[in-house]
Amino acid sequence: MTEGAQALTDLPEWNLADLYSGMDAPELKRDLLSVAKDAAAFEDRWKGTLADEASKGPASGLGKAVQDYEALEDLMGRIGSYAGLLYAGDTSDPKRAKLYGDVQEKLTDASAKLLFFTLELNLIDDDLIGSALDQDAAFGHYRPWVLDLRKDKPYQLEDRIEQLFHEKSITGRGSWNRLFDETMTALRFNVGGELLALEPTLNKLQDPDGKVRQMASEALAATFRDNIRTFTLITNTLAKDKEISDRWRGFEDIADSRHLANRVEREVVDALAEAVRNAYPRLSHRYYAMKAKWLGMDQMNHWDRNAPLPETPKATIGWDEARNTVLSAYQLFDPKMAEIARGFFDKNWIDAPVRPGKSPGAFAHPTVPSAHPYVLLNYMGKPRDVMTLAHELGHGVHQVLAAPQGALMASTPLTLAETASVFGEMLTFRSLLDRTKDRRERKAMLAQKVEDMINTVVRQIAFYEFERKIHTERREGELTADRIGELWLSVQGESLGPAIRIREGYETFWSYIPHFIHSPFYVYAYAFGDCLVNSLYAVYQNAESGFQEKYFEMLRAGGTKHHSELLAPFGLDASDPAFWDKGLSVIENLIDELEALDKS
Repeated sequence: MTEGAQALTDLPEWNLADLYSGMDAPELKRDLLSVAKDAAAFEDRWKGTLADEASKGPASGLGKAVQDYEALEDLMGRIGSYAGLLYAGDTSDPKRAKLYGDVQEKLTDASAKLLFFTLELNLIDDDLIGSALDQDAAFGHYRPWVLDLRKDKPYQLEDRIEQLFHEKSITGRGSWNRLFDETMTALRFNVGGELLALEPTLNKLQDPDGKVRQMASEALAATFRDNIRTFTLITNTLAKDKEISDRWRGFEDIADSRHLANRVEREVVDALAEAVRNAYPRLSHRYYAMKAKWLGMDQMNHWDRNAPLPETPKATIGWDEARNTVLSAYQLFDPKMAEIARGFFDKNWIDAPVRPGKSPGAFAHPTVPSAHPYVLLNYMGKPRDVMTLAHELGHGVHQVLAAPQGALMASTPLTLAETASVFGEMLTFRSLLDRTKDRRERKAMLAQKVEDMINTVVRQIAFYEFERKIHTERREGELTADRIGELWLSVQGESLGPAIRIREGYETFWSYIPHFIHSPFYVYAYAFGDCLVNSLYAVYQNAESGFQEKYFEMLRAGGTKHHSELLAPFGLDASDPAFWDKGLSVIENLIDELEALDKS
């Protein structure tokens, strides 16, 4: 066994028994039956009565109704989380896939019985709802949820149509998502005679040896090309599916449904995207030109984009070192943050090893407030893997702190959901940088952070622009694989700049990005979160005291407040176009520091 492989032994696997003890657990079968029965009973009890209940003042039953609805949502979330996490652990296992599919169907059937509730609440007159919230204390507890729900009212359809959309989602969008997941995890890539899954192959794009990076890139392109018809069909189908839904609901812009879900104004996102596009020359173009010089090239090939610098330490980072690195950074910020994060390690809430069939990438799943979050990683001991651990644990801390808000109000819009994760990364990076005195190591660390920030901001806005082009053109008819590739190359070339030569095969790389499939227009949330955190971190650095408690209050709020309310205590305003330039200037300053180090 090599030293690197030795460092990756005994990686933790999550224990899902806190949700259910097993696939055949009697409590799982019991809860599935209970959900079906209770959902039907809820519909019988409350359907058609909500306006009358609202008119009863203090005697209103709306508070009890929402409490019952929340309890059902929590139970369904627990069941769905268990099936989804089990499936993510090995999507190639037919038993897990069947359980996942069966559970999705049963939960869709049960939630169809509950669909009337939010629709009917939104039909109640504004004044009547306001009075009920004021007079019924139990109902008033849910004021943020109720008022947030009413933002969907203009796009709400007639009950029967909503039910049809909902029930057919299992055989529509849900099925295409599952096809993408199972196809992607089954793919194998021939890298120098070794057949690898997606995650280890992508990892080789960070190999110190340029020939290995090239082989990995060509292997990715070859396999993507062999399967491009499937990914093209999935992309065309889901883009059309979204267009149908948007048209029926009356959304004007192709991304408006995502903006509504994120509770962020279109103008704010447009300002973010414009600020990042304008910054391409100052950020990615400038940095990649520097990196090409460091690697002794006039131009880098696209597979060299994430190549390590010669100064980068080569040793594999063991799990214990990664754990201690992140926890110590969290501890320096606030012991409370480290204590919450430590629970993920101590209680087996993390699944870290790379396994055949396991979902690629990383995520933190909040499950439900009555349980706790879980984190999935594909840990291979790279410095970026340590930052990914810090990122996902940031999510996890956020989810733990927001859980007391309950199943209806704990979840945070995507734009703010990335705040704690990116802040956790920044804490970890700054902690490591402060301890690094060697100039070469400092340069490598700064370069890697700049690359990560470019990947989070520039690359994600380029992804957003790509999606906008795809969904816009799809309204005129199906797109061929070649046309999708052309659109991909156009935004990549613009964002990466002249220092990177895009070689043959890269036109297929759009096909593996899961966000395009699972959550259209999700990607700008990463750039939103990164720029926000850059500004937030500057406030932290300049704050004399009290920042930590304000930060924890922001996380505890979950989904109960708009971004303007959450940022106000820090003196920040995302609706101000200058806000984004402040966040981007942090990246530019790091590039300045790198340039100064290079000259010293």
